[in-house]
Parts: sequence; structure tokens; C-alpha cells
Amino acid sequence: MLKQFYQEGVLEAGCDEAGRGCYAGPVFAAAVILPEGFFHPLLNDSKQVSPEDRQELRVFIENNALAYGVGMVDHEEIDRINILKASFKAMHLALDKLKTKPGLLLIDGNRFIKYKRTAHHCIVQGDATYASIAAASILAKTWRDEYMQHLHKEFPHYCWDSNKGYGTREHRAAIEKFGLCKYHRKSFNIDPSSRRVAEVLPL
Repeated sequence: MLKQFYQEGVLEAGCDEAGRGCYAGPVFAAAVILPEGFFHPLLNDSKQVSPEDRQELRVFIENNALAYGVGMVDHEEIDRINILKASFKAMHLALDKLKTKPGLLLIDGNRFIKYKRTAHHCIVQGDATYASIAAASILAKTWRDEYMQHLHKEFPHYCWDSNKGYGTREHRAAIEKFGLCKYHRKSFNIDPSSRRVAEVLPL
């Protein structure tokens, strides 16, 4: 059972990102403020939810959240500032879009760059612990997947409609055959013969 709140009496926004470990495309992040009593039986960390159920949850969250925002940082900026900073920036952009301002941020993970003067707590595996972070994970994932579907139309041979830019066997095979395209993250050392990828941080 996901926890409703971290701290009673404070308006909380859950924040999470999607696409941090991908070879190609942007990183997305979402911020979600849920009302008291919010519940959906399928809500969980987006990685534990089927694509069909994620779409159902996206509609439910967007229709029932007190506020939500989604931010994106593209592959070019990821290459300029590195993926960790890009993930934090995407979260900040999502928070900028909230129509209601929270008093506390719940961040999935163990690090974050402070957002304005708003207090925050970093929570490892927060998307499997707190409902607001789980909801943010659903929005970030579904919005990013939809975006990758559009990029797939331009470069269908990378199969981004199914792998969404992650380093799957089919994606690595396509890179080995066709090389990298303009949407790949050039700051990542992408080895198509390996599942491992390391980022080259800018000096």
C-alpha cells in the first residue's frame, strides 16, 4: 500500500523522472500534487505497471490531481550539462508548471538540486513508497513514451516505438548497423556490443 503523505498538514508534490538511462531522446520529469484520499488500485512505480495500465493511470491522475506539471530536457542539453543535472532541471521545469505551489517536495532518488526556497526530501525507491511520487513516475513515463513514438517515425530502424531509446538488443543492433543519429546522446559512451553505457561528463 502506497503512503499518502510524508508529513501531515503540508501540501506535498511528488517528483520523478523518466529516460535517465536511455541512449537517445530527452529526459522527462513530472511533479504531482494529489488530493487527500486519492486512490487508484493500479497506482505503483511505473516500472511495475503495464503500458495499458499506465495509460489508464495517466488519464486518472491528470483528471484528479490537485495540480501536475511535466518538464523535458532534450538530448542536446543533456550532452551540454550531463544527465544528472538535466534530470534535476526537468524536475524544476515540471515544478514551474504547477498551478498550486507545494510546501514540500518528495523526490525519488538520493540527490536533488534545491528548488527555489521549497523544502524537499529525497527518498530512495520513493516511487514504490509514496502515491504522489508514483503518480509523477506514471506521468513522466507516459509523456516520454509518447514523445519517443514521434521520434520513431523519423528513425524507425532504431525501434524506438518499442524500446523508447533504452539500450535493448534491437536498439544496440541498429546502432551497430546504422550508427548514431542526431537524437542519440553523444556524451554517452555507447557500445552496441554491450549493455553497459558510461557518460562522459563535460569538463
